[in-house]
Amino acid sequence: MREPKLASAARRALDCTLASAALLLVSPLLLLTGVLTWLTLGRPILFRQARTGLGGRLFTLYKFRTMTEARDADGRPLPDKARLTPVGRFLRWVSFDEFPQLLNVLKGDMSLVGPRPLLPEYLARYNAFQRRRHEVKPGITGWAQVNGRNTLTWEQKFELDVWYVDHWTLWLDLKILAMTLWQVVTRRGISQPGHATMPEFSGSPHSTGSHTAEAGRSNVAV
Repeated sequence: MREPKLASAARRALDCTLASAALLLVSPLLLLTGVLTWLTLGRPILFRQARTGLGGRLFTLYKFRTMTEARDADGRPLPDKARLTPVGRFLRWVSFDEFPQLLNVLKGDMSLVGPRPLLPEYLARYNAFQRRRHEVKPGITGWAQVNGRNTLTWEQKFELDVWYVDHWTLWLDLKILAMTLWQVVTRRGISQPGHATMPEFSGSPHSTGSHTAEAGRSNVAV
């Protein structure tokens, strides 16, 4: 389902206006975060990784680094919890590690609001319903992020992502941005119990989607 051209243009205008203003406002924090990252992890300061965007196309995502490159005896990366530095944990706690994604928004890879961009290898693991999350640009925050974030299962997040695709309006985007600010203050949903970050998505055993509308309606008033 493609967005009408006028709606797409309005979304892009909102993205560019708010992302530019945010970069100006947080520029001192960007500098401070960059220095802290350099002092604790060295160079490079930014974490770059391929992610899947609109229509399944790949782009390079930017974030501040929060973890070391520590590996086990077999050369495999240690669990996130073991590699996450104290500074990195703080950056994630206050969401400062996400600031560089404002550059992705200005480049047109992302929107301020949309389903979170995930790893390319997940594409083959989606069912047809879950793949619909790529009908819009990925976002820095999204409907799933303000309704549970990493405390949700992957299936619950994908249902909320597709609900957003089907119900998108500029007003909904503004509401999600306001809810995101509140969530950053209250620090809800940063990680799942027992995990420093969201565990890897390995595919859904059963088809999802039958409860999407209900899930969306139950969270509209949050």
